[in-house]
Amino acid sequence: MDEVHLIKQAQKGDVTSFNTLVLHYQDAVYNVAYRIMGESGTAADATQEAFISAYKSLGSFRGGNFKAWLMRIVTNACYDELRRRKRRPQASLDEIMESNESAALLVSENSPGPEEHHQRAELVRAVERCLEDLPDEQKTATILCDIEGYDYTEIAAMMSTSLGTVKSRLSRARARLRECLQGVGELLPAEYRLDSVEG
Repeated sequence: MDEVHLIKQAQKGDVTSFNTLVLHYQDAVYNVAYRIMGESGTAADATQEAFISAYKSLGSFRGGNFKAWLMRIVTNACYDELRRRKRRPQASLDEIMESNESAALLVSENSPGPEEHHQRAELVRAVERCLEDLPDEQKTATILCDIEGYDYTEIAAMMSTSLGTVKSRLSRARARLRECLQGVGELLPAEYRLDSVEG
């Protein structure tokens, strides 16, 4: 796909070129919206809003990372919706972990017996509760990095912030998650536990 050519054609009003870009990026844009919003219907709405907004703003795109530009638009669309609702998003980590291999690494890959399955479910609920307690910016940075697999530079572009701010948000988020999850330490795989302090 010649992205630069398609963008130039779309900027001239070629809807077919823009539709080609939409088809190429719709899954990635939807995934980010879903991780932030936690509901498929709202994520689909945010995705649609993002592409409509992108089409209207295409004239202002001056080159660079088109994907990051799209992600910034969808992230803003999600934040706008969350502000309208004035409530926290309800993400389902069960679905995230089932659909995303990197997130699934948090839990043992071995075939779980009944006890392991119960522990896994408890761990998922605990992680979900801890993620929900993060400020939106920290939660989004964590989702983009640790679940979606974007690097710091991409996240900085997507969140319209500096590299240092992204690193700071991730560091704070991970510290808060670690602290929050110590309450369910026995459910964590050994490599995720903090060493207990001997007294």
